[in-house]
Amino acid sequence: GVPLMVRPPVRGDGDACGAGDRFAAAATAALADGAVTSEAVSAAVEAAAVFVAGGAASGYGRAPRPRAASGVGMAAAERVISATRATGGTVVATGGCFDLLHAGHVSTLQAARALGDCLVVCLNSDASVRARKGPGRPVVSEQDRARLLLALECVDAVVIFDEDTPVELLSRLRPDVWVKGGDYRAEQMPEAEHVAAMGGQAVTVPYLDGRSTTELIRSMA
Repeated sequence: GVPLMVRPPVRGDGDACGAGDRFAAAATAALADGAVTSEAVSAAVEAAAVFVAGGAASGYGRAPRPRAASGVGMAAAERVISATRATGGTVVATGGCFDLLHAGHVSTLQAARALGDCLVVCLNSDASVRARKGPGRPVVSEQDRARLLLALECVDAVVIFDEDTPVELLSRLRPDVWVKGGDYRAEQMPEAEHVAAMGGQAVTVPYLDGRSTTELIRSMA
């Protein structure tokens, strides 16, 4: 019930005849090599896009917009959103604990940012993480998690929230697109209906299989 959004890495005006075959072949090969569905689709989109572009990129996505002054907190997020909407841009938001930031997190954040012109991260507070994950979590404090996220080029603002879900926060942010990783199912996204009611859309993006904060903690222990 939630679409998987995969943005082509290049755009071209070449003949699209045969692109479907290239997509199917690349997806089949990736699945045969053990890729999960979202990884196979990503590989197939890239193969088809390069094929249509004739092997050479004729353009890379949309023209970059000036980045608004980024920061942590609601005021910073509002500045970013206001600047983005003033130029007709698309506001994207995502959320999570991001405890022990790893490659899977970064992959999701980069894919989310590629869907619009700014990315606001709704970050679970320490109390919220503890309520969701149990004692001993988070490993990294909310302020440090926020600083790490903001250091990523793909993140424009971070807002910390205490509730179990960011529904209340999303009512203030009103993003055009709400993004979660491809490991989430529709029933695991209570925010989706809320975002849709505000005129936005909830989507999933490909994720890197096998990356997990829980597994990192277990291996360190």
